[in-house]
This record gives sequence, C-alpha cells and structure tokens, in this order.
Amino acid sequence: MKTQTQTKFTALALAMSIALPAGAAGHHYHDHVHGDLTVHGKPASVHTLAANKALSEQLNWQDRDAFERNEKGLIVPLDFRTANIMRNSYDFISQDEIADTVNPSLYRQAQVNNTAAGLYEVRDGIYQVRGTDLSNITFIRGETGWIVYDVLVTRQAAELSTKFFLENIPEGGDLPIVAMIYSHSHADHFGGARAIQDMFPDVKVYGSHNITKEVVDENVLAGNAMSRRTSYQYGSTLGAHEHGIVDAGLGKSTSTSSPEYGKGEITYVVPDYTFNGQGKYEHYRIDGLEMIFMDISGTEAPSGMVTYIPSMDALWTGEIMYHGMHNIYTLRGAKVRDSLKWSKDINEMINEWGSDIDVLFGSHSSPIWGNDEVLDFMKLQRDNYGFVHNQTLRLANNGVVMQDIGDAVVEALPDTLEKAWHTNGYHGSYSHNAKAVYNMYLGYFDMNPANLNPLPVKQEASRMVDYMGGSEAVFKLAQADYEKGEYRFVATVMNKVVQAEPDNKAARQLLADTYEQLGYQAENMGWRNTYLTGAQELRVGTLPGTPKTASPDVLSEMSITNLLDYMAVKVDSTIAQHVPFTMNVVVPDIDEVHFVEMSNGNLNNGLVDKARDADATLFINKSDVTQILLGKTTLAELFESRQAGLEGDASVMDKLKQASVEFDPSFEIVPRPVKGQTVDAHLYNLG
Repeated sequence: MKTQTQTKFTALALAMSIALPAGAAGHHYHDHVHGDLTVHGKPASVHTLAANKALSEQLNWQDRDAFERNEKGLIVPLDFRTANIMRNSYDFISQDEIADTVNPSLYRQAQVNNTAAGLYEVRDGIYQVRGTDLSNITFIRGETGWIVYDVLVTRQAAELSTKFFLENIPEGGDLPIVAMIYSHSHADHFGGARAIQDMFPDVKVYGSHNITKEVVDENVLAGNAMSRRTSYQYGSTLGAHEHGIVDAGLGKSTSTSSPEYGKGEITYVVPDYTFNGQGKYEHYRIDGLEMIFMDISGTEAPSGMVTYIPSMDALWTGEIMYHGMHNIYTLRGAKVRDSLKWSKDINEMINEWGSDIDVLFGSHSSPIWGNDEVLDFMKLQRDNYGFVHNQTLRLANNGVVMQDIGDAVVEALPDTLEKAWHTNGYHGSYSHNAKAVYNMYLGYFDMNPANLNPLPVKQEASRMVDYMGGSEAVFKLAQADYEKGEYRFVATVMNKVVQAEPDNKAARQLLADTYEQLGYQAENMGWRNTYLTGAQELRVGTLPGTPKTASPDVLSEMSITNLLDYMAVKVDSTIAQHVPFTMNVVVPDIDEVHFVEMSNGNLNNGLVDKARDADATLFINKSDVTQILLGKTTLAELFESRQAGLEGDASVMDKLKQASVEFDPSFEIVPRPVKGQTVDAHLYNLG
C-alpha cells in the first residue's frame, strides 16, 4: 500500500534497524541529534524515525531514472545563486544522506529537484533553462527566431534565464524571440512575460482559451483567504532547512529578487491570440512551425492547453503531467479540479499522438525520451488520476464518508502506482485529492445527522473539553498518546483544548510538538509546510512574509465587473441593510455603464446599455480605477483633479465606505493566545 502520513505502522516497524535496504543508492540516515536542532525545531521522535525508516523500506531506491533524465542534455550549468534570484537556498540538501526530519520520499524529490540548474537540450531545436524558478522556460526554434513557451514566475527570472540562453546556445543566439506562449492561467507560466516583451517589443503573444479572464478571476474574490492559506501550504515563513521547507514538489522554489535584477515581480502581457476558442484542437503555424493545440481547461487550471509539434515528434504537456502527483484540490484553496477529465485528456493525447511521441516535456521536471518510456509515463499518470476518481466514487457508493475516504483510497492503491516515483503525492496527495473528488460529487456533508449542524468551532471545543473531564485530564491522556507516537489523534484532541483555552501554554506546546512530528512524516510538501507552519504559529504567533500575487500587469486586467463583484464581497450585510442606495458607474474610456444597487444588505451590479435613474452617478475611467487599485491615487484625488466626477447624492460614497470592511491578511488559523505570547520568538530561527 502507498505509505503517507496517515499510514499505520506496526510494532515491528518501531523496532526496525536504521539501515536502508540494499540498493538504496548510498543514502543513510543521521544517527545523532545535531546540537542546533532546538534552534530550527525539535528532533524527530523515535516514532517519526521508525515511521520514516519503515517507509524507506518500501521505496524503490534502485530506480534512478529521474536523476539520469535531469542530467541529460546539459549544455552549460548556471550558478543562479550568484544572482540571488531564488527565494531560498537549498545547499543543505544532501545527495548522500536523508535528514531524520523529512519523509524519505519527499527528501528524494528534494534531491531530484536540487540537481544542476542550467541550459539543457531537449532535442534538436528545443531547449530549456531549468532551475532558475519553480518552473522551466522553454525555447523552440522557428524559421526566423525563437518561440518561448511559459516564462517563469517573475520578470527578473525570465530576463536572467533568457539572456543566459541567448549567450550560451551553440547557434542562434543572435536570433530574436518572435513568439511567446502561455500554456495555462497560473502565474508560474506567465509571470515573466514583461521581460520578454521589453527585450523583444515585436514579440507575438499566444495563450490558452479564455486565459486573461481566468488569470484575473481565480484569485480575486477569495484572494485574501487564499493568500493567508498559501503561507501555510508553501511555508512562507519557515525558511529552508531540514526542519522547514525542503522542496516545493514541482521544483525547488520561486524566484524573488536580486541586486542585479531588482525585486521579483509577477507580470502579464495580454495575448494577441488565444487558441481553441472554436474547438478542442487547433492547428496553427507559429514562425513557420506547425503546432497542434489541444484544450485541457478544467484539469490543472481553468484555462490550459497542451501542444504537439509533429515535425519534432514532441509533446509539450504544460503542467498536466510532471514527476509527481498534482492537486485535484490545492490546500491554499481553489475550485476542485476534474480528475476524470484530467485522466481522459491524458488518454486522448495517447490515442491522438501516442505512437509518434519521441519526447515529452513540460513546465516542470525533466523531459521523458523514447516512445516506450513516454507511453509508460503517460499511462501511469493517466491511471493515477483515474484511480483517484474512480476508487473514491466506488468507496463513496459503498458508504465510505469524507473523513474516511483518504485512508480508504490509500489502502486501495495498486502496486504499480505505488512503485512509480512520478505518481507519488509531493504536490497533491491521495488523501486530500480523494476528499476533493468526494466533495465535487457529494459536497462536504456525509449525511450523518450529527455533522449536519455542529456548534461553531470554539463553542464545540469548549463543550468537548468539558465532556472529556477538563483540559488537565485531556492533556494527561494526550501526553501519554504522544509518547506512543499516536500523533494524528493527539492533534485532533489537543486542537480542541487549544481552541477552548488559547492561553494554555502547555497545551499549545504539546500541539505544536505534535504538528511538528506529523510534518516530519509527511510525504506531501503542502502537508509538511502546513503542519510546520501551524507549529510555528502556536509557538511564536503569526509572522510577516506571506507573498502577494497581485501586480500592476495583473491588476490592470481586472474588469469593472470583477471589481464590483470584489467590492460586494467586502460589504458587511449587518451594516449595509441600513444604507440602501442606487448608483450608475459610467466608464467613458471603455464605453461601459454599470448599475449598482445596495439592497437587503447586498451589493448588486449589472452591465447596462445606458445610465438609469439612480441616487448618484459616478464617472471614472478604467485606467484611473487601475491606478486606485495600485495605490497610486485615490478617488478623492481624482475628484479634486476632475479626472473623476460624481453627480447626485454624494452620501452614496459614504454609505458604501461605511458598509465596507478591510480583510485581515493574517487572520487566525491556529488559535492565538489572548494574554500574549506563549514562547519566546528568539528561541527559533524563523528564516
């Protein structure tokens, strides 16, 4: 069976030797406790050591294919650290031993992703720069220049990588970049776009169907919650070390800033043309190169495509496949993805082009070469997503409920999927992906009446602790279970105590210690970072450092409807019900009129053909709205300079302001103490 955090280990496993099995590629575990462990975190417990070593006995260490693929085609290595372009340094990742405090499968992924950055040849006419960002940037030779496919997270990383490519490519370094393509609507595939356009102003830009709408929409309405949750999933405040971040699953880390290139910036250039608007397939020539674009929207991203290049027998897969299992549901929060469509789209690629594919490459991980190897890889990826979908529904149709479905799916995992490294749950996990499938079809409710209308979290926790005999009695039992290594239940019960008594220092410490050990055992990078960030916040409180994805290029594409919808989310209905109004919003520079109505505590909006009778009419240009969003001006300043105007009842704007709230970017996830800090922050290296 696939062994993840939730796997149960037997008494035999607890007594296992620390040695890895024969053929473990020279890896061995630390047998000692480093003197500085209390700086970064606590040591792995005897139970965590045993659990991780038991897992290592099941792993296919003899399979070194991913390491060999990573090295294949290297033309020139790149010491990107000299430019300080990466968010974290991962020099601590050893290729010879595995840290006690990291799940061995995740550590192996960290080793794979920590191999040489540089310029690689995929095949004649296709090159990649890998290791400068979370994603790869790909350069494809056309008739008159280069086609660049997916352009990393930041402008800085794209500029560095493109210059490195042009300076080191054996031939063609004097040719321009004539086309830029985005495979899908996530920032690590379009964020460096402005660098390419600045370097080559005449570049033609292409994207997947409906990409601009999805780029703007996906993180707007729930953006504040997503940003806060993202800080947990990606461990934004943990720092990179053996007790913190070790890998991002898809790659090492995102780019950030450097002395030479400046602060990392996510940018976006609107495509001149998008594919698949009229059907699932579109044949198109870019700079003389025939490319076939297949729409895969609704799988890894709401807008996405893959590309087959017939003359090169090459399939570009974007992010629908990489060396690991992806998220059907991402922990930061997003709409659940369609795992059945995911599986079927991969199957369609196999049926459409399978016998002709000689190389498969994408925006993460190294390529796969050879038709047999490519098909084997694709079929395992296809069957992995199909397995999660079909087995989740098989179990659900037999009455397995949401809380149990993750463990049940793990127990059903076939040996072939278990032994293949590239189906492991480094980014997605079988557990939370199975729950996502359950939720997509059946929702969060398991039909048990007890779960239909539970008390709010803190009230339930307080009553639960009372029922269990008080916090001291719970703590005593939980401490005993912690010593036995029964961390999953200790986490459940001690969370109740801390919810009920947020100032209980001993309870906070035990819960933090428990989360930490669960993090050390987690194969999934998001699980690890979530557990460790929870432990950190229990000990030292909420820290600054959550990255924000908004940028001028992205914000400038927000439509007036997007903005009004977002404003409606920020309206407090308890106040808004007392301040009704109507208002026209006239936007001259894009010739739009929106009718806005505050009624029954809700802010409504709709696009209309002309201004209606209303309490007030606001005149404002879309370009000025963008400047407000960027913090470069205010509505009052626009009124004063007569760049915007208001006719009618001026109190309408005051009513809107009165009813609107600002979100807390660091809202509570683990309970905060009421009476102050419970642990001295200086005891921990917070990265």
